[in-house]
Amino acid sequence: MSRYFLEVSYRGTAYSGFQSQQNTGKTIQAEVEKAFAVLQKEEVPMTGSSRTDAGVHALQNYFHFDYEGEIHPQFLYKMNAILPGDIVVRKLVPVSSEAHCRFDAVSREYRYYIYRSKDPFLQDRAFYFPYRLSIERMQEAAGVLKEYTDFTSFSKRNTQVKTFECRIIESEWQKREGNLIYHVKANRFLRGMVRALTATMLQVGRGKLDMGGFRAVIESRDCTKATFAVPARGLFLMGVEYEGLKE
Repeated sequence: MSRYFLEVSYRGTAYSGFQSQQNTGKTIQAEVEKAFAVLQKEEVPMTGSSRTDAGVHALQNYFHFDYEGEIHPQFLYKMNAILPGDIVVRKLVPVSSEAHCRFDAVSREYRYYIYRSKDPFLQDRAFYFPYRLSIERMQEAAGVLKEYTDFTSFSKRNTQVKTFECRIIESEWQKREGNLIYHVKANRFLRGMVRALTATMLQVGRGKLDMGGFRAVIESRDCTKATFAVPARGLFLMGVEYEGLKE
């Protein structure tokens, strides 16, 4: 039995999330497993590296799966011919039988995109937020996050994690062609965390929350103190990093 990592990219607009769960609609996992079954004539369950919510996009995410048969020699080409146009498989990498795409990840990287001027070509891939903002205060807030490790305040309640500890490696706001991007990289993320961080920092940028108040939100360890009010469509999982993953 051989184990493989499968790298995928997708536009999440039409999906109920990355991983299949009970009582969910169409997912990325279900589509990939279905395409695999069509190509290989065998159903194989896959394990995802991380859950992304309905409507979230990914430039790089991973599944792993075990398979004892022969992989089709044109696996990537054939899979992409079967998959819908908003999902693409990019790499198939043989790994050790102990490798796990979720637990072996050393970091994950996200970006949240915000556009400031009305643009019909961005409306399904970014959040329209035309209000006046202090980017300097938002940048300060982004830096403050690296001082903390407990992000209970930025996690949705219905989660089954054992710890709310995260180590943020990079956190900054970027300007690009008049628009804004929040870039964050950490060893792990909680459910809804990036959107909550983004939305709460927008409150800082609008002057509705000062830096002392922002710290108080973090230190309260109370998710009712943060705001989660930014839509999924602006969020992109940019990549998942592993040590020693063969390309």
